[in-house]
Amino acid sequence: MKPLFQLLSPAGDRARLTVLIFHRVLRSPDPLFPDEVDAARFDELLGWVKAWFNVLPLDAAIERLRDGSLPARAAALSFDDGYADNHDVALPLLRRHGLPCSFFVATGFLDGGRMWNDTLIEAVRRSALPVLDLRGLADGRGEDLGQHALGDDTARRAALGRLIERVKYLAPEPRVACVEAIAARAEVNPPDDLMMSSAQVRALRAAGMQIGAHTVSHPILATLDHPRAGDEIGRSRDVLQALLGEQVGLFAYPNGKPGTDYLPDVHPGLVRELGFDAAVSTRWAAARRGDDVFQIPRFTPWDRGRLKFGLRLARQLMS
Repeated sequence: MKPLFQLLSPAGDRARLTVLIFHRVLRSPDPLFPDEVDAARFDELLGWVKAWFNVLPLDAAIERLRDGSLPARAAALSFDDGYADNHDVALPLLRRHGLPCSFFVATGFLDGGRMWNDTLIEAVRRSALPVLDLRGLADGRGEDLGQHALGDDTARRAALGRLIERVKYLAPEPRVACVEAIAARAEVNPPDDLMMSSAQVRALRAAGMQIGAHTVSHPILATLDHPRAGDEIGRSRDVLQALLGEQVGLFAYPNGKPGTDYLPDVHPGLVRELGFDAAVSTRWAAARRGDDVFQIPRFTPWDRGRLKFGLRLARQLMS
């Protein structure tokens, strides 16, 4: 694969920047989310990426993309959200491979917080009920959430697939209230150790990793008014700067789909006005010189085999 990547992403003006995105690295496979990356899988992926690419810190990669000085086969690694396993599981593997990585942290969940989707996931995972009765609770369209069988892992996966999509686009406060009500209906107290502590964020930085902002409460920015969006973005940066004692120049849009999760004609300008140096989305592509550095695309192929994984990376470089 390396000669192919060399051809598709040469050095200099014609260089392409591949930015991979991850969220969690589990210690062992999760039967509810069999495609989620675990430690063995992440170790394998890092080996492939290290063999094929010149992996750079994300801020340096974006700056070199801007000035046309990227090396051939340039890549960067990133994580979103701020899960504790980023520190406990991913960091040792990154250090073993000698690879830099950027971690985008939603600051409202540090030190015992929990993202709304994890409240929902753990409620469904841990419930002892055969059927989860959510009648009387409404989704983002005002429709009743109904009843969901929880008989086995297949049924629980199906229930989560339905519920996550229906709750996802509620406004932040109603969304939290909804998932907490679901947990109560499931008769579950979800865990409070899923996200990083402040000490773990500092440890990532001390290990040479980069820290970026990812809002406070991980809202869908497209659903917020301008002042609220600015507060979410700026306050997350301020919390991290106080925690680390240094400037935080990178931002990642929550969920990150242009036009759906953030507005390309609004939020990149807002991020720039707030003093960030660059921002990343989740649009699947490789970045070219001249692309908007406040909308750098990211993706990760989920193919299991080395060849398919590599070929999908190549297709992104050709797009």
